[in-house]
Amino acid sequence: MEIKKDHINFSVGPVRIPADIARLGAEPVPYFRTTDFSQLMLESESLLKKMMGAPENARAVFLTGSGTAAMDAAVNGLFTKSDKLLIVCGGSFGHRFCEISEAYGIPYDAIELENGQPLTAAHLKSYEAGGYTGFLVNMHETSTGVLYDMDLIGDFCRRNHLILVVDAISAFLADPLNMEELGADIVLTGSQKALAVPPGVSMMVLSSRAVERVFDHQPACYYLSLKAALKNGERGQTPFTPAVGILIQINARLNQINAVGVEAERERIRCIATDFRTRIQNYPLRMFSQAPSNAVTSLTPVSSEVSAFHIFEVLKEEYNIIVCPNGGDLAEKVFRVGHLGNLTIADNDALFAALDDLLRRGILHG
Repeated sequence: MEIKKDHINFSVGPVRIPADIARLGAEPVPYFRTTDFSQLMLESESLLKKMMGAPENARAVFLTGSGTAAMDAAVNGLFTKSDKLLIVCGGSFGHRFCEISEAYGIPYDAIELENGQPLTAAHLKSYEAGGYTGFLVNMHETSTGVLYDMDLIGDFCRRNHLILVVDAISAFLADPLNMEELGADIVLTGSQKALAVPPGVSMMVLSSRAVERVFDHQPACYYLSLKAALKNGERGQTPFTPAVGILIQINARLNQINAVGVEAERERIRCIATDFRTRIQNYPLRMFSQAPSNAVTSLTPVSSEVSAFHIFEVLKEEYNIIVCPNGGDLAEKVFRVGHLGNLTIADNDALFAALDDLLRRGILHG
């Protein structure tokens, strides 16, 4: 497969990587069972906790695996067959939490939402005092672009004394997130999203209550054991050989963001998203979700005769611009434009120049 190096990447991940971080990936990978590497990992844990707004007594772990590995580890590390989970299922990633729970035989109920539909108090009302022990939600359902009301969810979980697991894989650094204020017990994210390093590492921050729960029961998975990860993390290490090079890039990126401040990074992403959404209103495309994350804008053609997947293909093959297609029932209806990574307003300009050309060619009108 030919990879075009000069393309502009508007996907939601892997995103465009800053040049200095990318160069680190070409460096020789060092041996990692050393004091130096342990210190690097302990610093990364401290920085990640700070950026998540986690309590001081929280812990962070780094898993070699995609974001789904962290989702899997959170479910099997905190819950057993004696638990009962409530899962927000508003797209393919919410459905993934359901599938993981099924794989471990953990009972759950799913709050089924239409694609792009926000979660409301009315949806939660019938689940009050329902005997649940855990609540699982993708803060930003990346498949549709919808950002859920986390204050609403946090209040519901506090009232019902639920363990709150938040997948912030795409929302971290893009949308407001404070783990302590939210009352979340686990917040997880991935390396290839707003952190803008290569894929291969997922991260999670655990509250003290979550840590206690992990150590209270036997993990159902050997490689993704949070108990083993937490024990080894005390000395700045991992149970098994990690993706050492990516962890070094993560540390460098965390230090970059810490130098300018989390709010500044979040504002940078918000500005790129706002610029795009203001300008896209002049095109025969409408936003699919009315409560979008800053991470991505989901779009559907106004004309039912226009294929969203075809727009993705033309932008990729003829303009060297990568946007995100959708799968399943949404493949022909929705495509997504990401705002994460090393993007600028000038990149938005290039995308709109391409969309102007598609308009002239009649591709957006059908």
